[in-house]
Amino acid sequence: MARILVVDDALLDLRMAGALLESEPEWEVLYAHDGKQALEQIEKHLPDIVVTDLQMPGMNGLELVETMRNEFPLIPAVLMTAAGSEQIAVEAIEKGAASYVPKKELAAELVQTVSRLLTLSATQRGQRRLMNYLTTLEYVLDNDLEVISILVHSIREMIQERWLLDDGQCLRFATAIDEAIQNAFFHGNLEVSSDLREEDALLYRNLAEQRRTEEPYCWRRIHVLIRFTKQQISVTIRDEGPGFDPQGLPDPTAPGYLERPCGRGVLLMRSFCDDVQFNERGNEVTLIKRTMRPPDELFLEDVK
Repeated sequence: MARILVVDDALLDLRMAGALLESEPEWEVLYAHDGKQALEQIEKHLPDIVVTDLQMPGMNGLELVETMRNEFPLIPAVLMTAAGSEQIAVEAIEKGAASYVPKKELAAELVQTVSRLLTLSATQRGQRRLMNYLTTLEYVLDNDLEVISILVHSIREMIQERWLLDDGQCLRFATAIDEAIQNAFFHGNLEVSSDLREEDALLYRNLAEQRRTEEPYCWRRIHVLIRFTKQQISVTIRDEGPGFDPQGLPDPTAPGYLERPCGRGVLLMRSFCDDVQFNERGNEVTLIKRTMRPPDELFLEDVK
């Protein structure tokens, strides 16, 4: 059963929209009288679609759409527009609203519009609702570069779908994650030295491929822990190798160092993340990136 939230401060319009939607037996309709109450309902019930008026006291429809884009980006919003609200409607659509229906056309268009959006998202609706609750993911990877590439792509998609970072930030953070996992693969688990890479890149990769099948290297795994909050994303990568002294890392920005292949990963991690933290053993690094969301907002994990 699809769950739809209708938001309007005008009781007559609220009842009209609700009655139209309740005519569909497979739809459950919830109600809110303003944007603030709507957010409470969304957090409590996680509806499949929100149908909202634009002009409301307190938090209006535009502000509701913006907040939903930040807090519940996987829930589509449909606007009910009245005469005089055209400019606000355009702005709301630019902010992330999925569609709109003029109030004078509610009887003819509302059910059809909502039905179409539900149909488009039917196969993914359950998964998308669960994504709103996702706070932690953990992977244990074999030493396989193809699997590493797939994981990095998957992390990037998760961040993009939740609108935690803009496209440019998302790409750079994914690059930092890829560099960290590559370091865990080559230098951590397989213990292939960066010095060899400078001497002969082909020999460097051949040695890594050889050690993937040799003991003790073949038994080692890469552990990736991802945590989402509204304030930040943290990705912790741990290998099962001997580690190193993080204090002994050279400065990759030193003159002449940028042209060397070694140290590139650390430079990119520090450039593309807000914080990079190594453990004492040196076999674990945590990459932290602050999101675009306001720091005073709470995430599901924060209120547990």
